[in-house]
Amino acid sequence: MNKLIKTLKNIWGIAELKSKILVTLSFLLVYRFGTHIVLPGLDPNKINLKSAKSGALGLIDAFAGGAFSQASIFALGIMPYISASIFMQLMTILVPQFQKIQKEGDSGRKKINQWTRYLTVIVTLVQASAYVTYVKTVNAEALLQSFTGYFAITTTILLTAGTLFVMWLGEKITDKGLGNGTSIIIMIGILARLPQNLFQEWEAKSNRGGGGLLIYIIEIAILIAVIMGLIVLVQGVRKIPVNYAKQIVGNRQFGGARQFLPLKVNGAGVMPIIFAQAIMFLPTLISYTKFENSAGIARIFADPKDPWHMIIYAVIVVGFTFLYTALIFNPKQIADDLKRNNGFIPGVKPGQPTADYIGAVMDRITLPGAILLAIVGILPGFAQLAGVTQGFASFFGGTSLLIMVGVILDTLQQIETQLLMRQYDGLMKSGRIQGRQNLQSTTI
Repeated sequence: MNKLIKTLKNIWGIAELKSKILVTLSFLLVYRFGTHIVLPGLDPNKINLKSAKSGALGLIDAFAGGAFSQASIFALGIMPYISASIFMQLMTILVPQFQKIQKEGDSGRKKINQWTRYLTVIVTLVQASAYVTYVKTVNAEALLQSFTGYFAITTTILLTAGTLFVMWLGEKITDKGLGNGTSIIIMIGILARLPQNLFQEWEAKSNRGGGGLLIYIIEIAILIAVIMGLIVLVQGVRKIPVNYAKQIVGNRQFGGARQFLPLKVNGAGVMPIIFAQAIMFLPTLISYTKFENSAGIARIFADPKDPWHMIIYAVIVVGFTFLYTALIFNPKQIADDLKRNNGFIPGVKPGQPTADYIGAVMDRITLPGAILLAIVGILPGFAQLAGVTQGFASFFGGTSLLIMVGVILDTLQQIETQLLMRQYDGLMKSGRIQGRQNLQSTTI
């Protein structure tokens, strides 16, 4: 406890770090306030969008911190920007022209970021129009009759402006706060549902009578164990030893150091799970109007408790993990960089043999990483089968938990870096908190 108090004092004693924390909290407070502002033309007392809290729309509502189901001006949240960012990232990988622009340095990155913003506006306009149709169809009684003629245009404009404002908040948190603003905004939206879901789970267990408290405690313990296992998965790396040849220039010696090349077990991050959920939601979205009375394919794809759903979901996660890792990981470039810097892997020839070796190692560690990621993805379904409420079950795995753990680790790594730079003790004795890339580059 004394160690913790001392660390907190050190954090608060660094003016720059203190300012970043306060700026981040201020922007997040503005965001959370906006999620409770209802769209004009709707009666707040009559809004009832229960269907937005589960199934195909549950993920959007989770990322938006409940704003989607509350018909808030931030209903679409940051997701259009995330979708545009993912699309642009894939374009920079697959399209040579975009690759050239990205390699132009800061000017190229600024150009791609600007295109991402333009694409965000287009995506938001499309999703805002769909949201207007959704509200009119599902919750028409909440729409004020005097505002009917203006609802579509004003809602589309407000939702687009709301998404762009949230995007701006994320960029400001990245520039002036703790960094990874988009990731932190999504994490806060996910965490905002945790207290309510904990309470709902407690009510469900307490209504069972005897044994309810024990079951609730066991569920919390299992959740903690899952989080610990996920931390190991997120931070797990395979270290490849690398030696650097000695260089003598005049009377000075350079190089000769022995280092390690860290290869992440989960190199694809949260992308495979997001892609899998998008695929699983597609049949549901296509047949949404008749889904509830259907016992066909759409029901299988939308029910996380269904065995076939789990199998298909896991296969998609494993397959896309290999695909996405192959897209973002380039062994030949790493081998060329090592050769250029006079580095080599002991027992492996420089050049193509090094690239083949690194690629083989990455393939071997990607398989268990993909399997573990698939298990994380289907854990919420097993939790529901075990009697956990749907809202609380979402915290046992899937996108929500993976993003939450990854962003928290990354934020702690940012704070620890600031402490170590100023000769303070880190948050952990080992100093091994490893962050991950933010959602703009890996996801959400």
